[in-house]
Amino acid sequence: MLRFRALAGSKLIGRSLHSGKGVWLQQAAKVANVSSTQYQQIYERAQGSYEPLDTFQRRHLGPSPKNVQDMLKIIGYKDLDNFVTDLVPHQVLQKRPLELEAPADGFTEQQMLEHLKTIADKNRHQVKNLIGKGYYGTILPPVIQRNLLECPEWYTSYTPYQPEISQGRLESLLNFQTVITDLTGLPVANASLLDEGTAAGESMLLAFSAAKRKKTRFVLDSRTHPQTKSVLHTRAEPFGIEIVEIDPLDVEQSKAILSDKNTFGGLIQYPATDGSIIPGETLKSFADILHSNKGLLLVASDLLALTLLKPPSEFGADVVFGSSQRLGVPFGFGGPHAAFLAVVDKLNRKIPGRIVGVSKDRLGNPALRLALQTREQHIKRDKATSNICTAQALLANIAANYCVYHGPEGLKAIAGRVYGFTSVLAKKISNESNHTLVNKTWFDTLTVKLGDGISSQEFLKEALERYSINIYAVDAHTVSLSLDETITKEDLLALCQLFNTSTALPEGLPQFPSELLRTDDILSNVVFNQHHSETAMLRYLHRLQSRDLSLANSMIPLGSCTMKLNSTVEMMPVTWPQFANMHPFQPVEQAEGYRELIKSLESDLADITGFDAVSLQPNSGAQGEYAGLRVINAYLESQGQSHRKVCLIPVSAHGTNPASAVMCGMKVVPVNCLPDGSLDLTDLEAKAEKHKDDLAAIMITYPSTYGLFGPGIRQAIDIVHGHGGQVYLDGANMNAQVGLTSPGDLGADVCHLNLHKTFSIPHGGGGPGVGPICVKAHLGPYLPGHDLVEMMTGAPKKDRISSVSSAPYGSASILPISYAYIKMMGSKGLPFSSVVAMVNANYMMTRLKSHYEIMFVNERSTIKHCGHEFIIDLRQYKAKGVEAIDIAKRLQDYGFHAPTLAFPVPGTLMVEPTESENLEELDRFVDAMIAIRSEIDLYVAGDSRGSVLKNAPHSLEDLITSSDWDSRGYTREQAAYPLPYLKYNKFWPPVARLDDTYGDLNLICTCPSVEETVASQD
Repeated sequence: MLRFRALAGSKLIGRSLHSGKGVWLQQAAKVANVSSTQYQQIYERAQGSYEPLDTFQRRHLGPSPKNVQDMLKIIGYKDLDNFVTDLVPHQVLQKRPLELEAPADGFTEQQMLEHLKTIADKNRHQVKNLIGKGYYGTILPPVIQRNLLECPEWYTSYTPYQPEISQGRLESLLNFQTVITDLTGLPVANASLLDEGTAAGESMLLAFSAAKRKKTRFVLDSRTHPQTKSVLHTRAEPFGIEIVEIDPLDVEQSKAILSDKNTFGGLIQYPATDGSIIPGETLKSFADILHSNKGLLLVASDLLALTLLKPPSEFGADVVFGSSQRLGVPFGFGGPHAAFLAVVDKLNRKIPGRIVGVSKDRLGNPALRLALQTREQHIKRDKATSNICTAQALLANIAANYCVYHGPEGLKAIAGRVYGFTSVLAKKISNESNHTLVNKTWFDTLTVKLGDGISSQEFLKEALERYSINIYAVDAHTVSLSLDETITKEDLLALCQLFNTSTALPEGLPQFPSELLRTDDILSNVVFNQHHSETAMLRYLHRLQSRDLSLANSMIPLGSCTMKLNSTVEMMPVTWPQFANMHPFQPVEQAEGYRELIKSLESDLADITGFDAVSLQPNSGAQGEYAGLRVINAYLESQGQSHRKVCLIPVSAHGTNPASAVMCGMKVVPVNCLPDGSLDLTDLEAKAEKHKDDLAAIMITYPSTYGLFGPGIRQAIDIVHGHGGQVYLDGANMNAQVGLTSPGDLGADVCHLNLHKTFSIPHGGGGPGVGPICVKAHLGPYLPGHDLVEMMTGAPKKDRISSVSSAPYGSASILPISYAYIKMMGSKGLPFSSVVAMVNANYMMTRLKSHYEIMFVNERSTIKHCGHEFIIDLRQYKAKGVEAIDIAKRLQDYGFHAPTLAFPVPGTLMVEPTESENLEELDRFVDAMIAIRSEIDLYVAGDSRGSVLKNAPHSLEDLITSSDWDSRGYTREQAAYPLPYLKYNKFWPPVARLDDTYGDLNLICTCPSVEETVASQD
């Protein structure tokens, strides 16, 4: 979905599509609406005012105006005006005020809730959605809703790269993997992917890679969910993959097509989108044919069905994927939902995404960590086989704990009830109506050819108006409907009436047919068989939560990851039924609230970025990169320049940049950086000239990955435009730009945004994320479409690229978070998110620079400064036995998550405090780092007290039970309480240090849960 801004009007006067040289970008001594006086005004309401006092800005921005003035003095500036004009080069500083669709001062918190309630009530959420197509009604147990989905200890934590303080999430994600391996029957599963369509695309490219990219034909079940087909076509096109559809029920013709020697894989939906279930012997014959030609059988499946249905592994499936949405995760108008992907052993090195495994800590106790932890993209870059660097951890944890709460028998009971209700209705339609049942087998979905000349639209209208039920129109005279765990007896009676059958129901529900029934045990691990009362489940969730460090414990100062406040007000609407209970394929007139919210959010994002059109469909930053480059491809093709395939990428770029470019069929050419981290314009000019006939684009992160505003960004953009290329600005560091400059005003053509960074959506322990793209007008018609939902743009279907996500609006249910953040900050408050983030970073850097070497400080001004983040250089200590990882682990003893480790420079820590942290927390972290510097000095000097670094972190068990304390050279108090505040505010790492040998796949997936491992040791 996209929205165009008016090309005529004050926002775009004087702006060309490429030059970015607006009249407002003259060198200025001050930045409009950014000053110490303005900060005082937006932070504090005047005493005696009639205005409400529950303003949001002063709750979001950590430092008070006095704190800011005190920090500025320490940094060396007298006020915010001088600070900003010194940090942001005049060449990029904008004076265009933000013009958001919100009060300039922002909504107060109560006003925001009332406003969102008005919008939410425009969604018709009370209807029973039986549309299916991969999205089903489900019941989220309240104990999981309140104590996981709505719990900040779960949703504000970061990806578990520091395993010692992530044991709760890791255990839950291992549970998720165990659910997947048990139900699919395959031995290796990842810890989730973005959605079912993405998982399909990743599976197809996995099979393509397994065939060494020498075969180009992929066979697709015609009964696959339509949105999955669309994503597959998007993914296939850049690689020249030909997709050929088959009807698996036409067995002989399907076999003939599968036998083609150029086929590298085939995909079967099991159960199919029309409800039918392909017989096991047919699947086995398909697998045999593919395997005989060294191809792979891919199966898209349904986890609830697999609690009863024979697993795909019995028929020779190599890859099984799908969505875990119906395991307790609401519709959410399409997301976020956790996809799953499982593979056979021989593919374990090719599986995309994250994998959790069981290891041992320093004391020899079982502990969890990510296997293959170092991201593939940062190692292989343009040789990577996937650009995926995120997951849907929060949603995977919901699904996993849904299975823990219900257990295997509870899940089978739910599945049996769904099948029973579906079978009762199927029999009545077949025996008592004039309609014809199309599918002969089913789990939960029936496809019905309507009798008596009834049109599908008439039938859908009657279902909605008389019974408040939504079903799906397959064609002019065929409908389908999918039943789920929310269906009641009353719903079944209404469906009987809708299909014009009697309402007499059989005494009991039909049982699942024995010829389709799986016979093996599922979910036998102890964790799935003991937490079935609410008390037990509550305690289990709390135990997991207490083993993780989150923003509820302390600052998470991760550079480039922007772990800012996820306010309670922003989070509250996510679980409102008006947002949560909406199916993504409901008729658009039933989703007026979502349409209004999305339209307004797109308008605000366009204004903030200086662009003209927006798509909210990509549901991760990497997917935003991919979508942005695919849009560039489509535009160039429309201009008769499809030969342009070279993408210039700075060597400092995020690893996903080159991976995304390769996935779009581009050739990556690296561009050098100068010693200060800025782009080498001479090298850029040379590379652009060399490839001028084939140059498609450049990808630039701005501010740079090193945390600086390079003054040469406009020149770089002009160079690329002058050689026929488009400019993509990576929005990873957008939190330093908002209200000060913008990609569009700089002259770029496209950017992606990380709503889970700049715009306050929580990281959720490793997902969800949202990565929308914003583009100039000439690229607008090519933004991703969606075949199942009417788009609001009127852009010709032939122009836009196919879907990049399963749902038309991506992870729609969490868009109210960013919407609320923008509306409450307002046009006056938003620039201070950028400014205060930079004040906090420079204050911390100033306090630390006499203790550590700081890399890439800006030398062009009188006062050395960084941008919104800075890099601590620890490489000098490596030869003396101390490494950056030691400092990262020791920080856990001080109650902190480490900054970003070894990126963008090995042997360093990159610190980003964000604007949400108050002065006391900044000082607490700085004091910890100064204390650690003293410990480094001790170690380098040969003082045994310095060995505290090498043993960190210290778990409570280590302090109590270890017998080697007399020989360590440091005390228990030094280990656990190195600073006084820790005696009243201590987070205990639940395990001791884990080894850092990544890549041991023997650790993964087949291991029992930690709970069972510990129990067996006892």
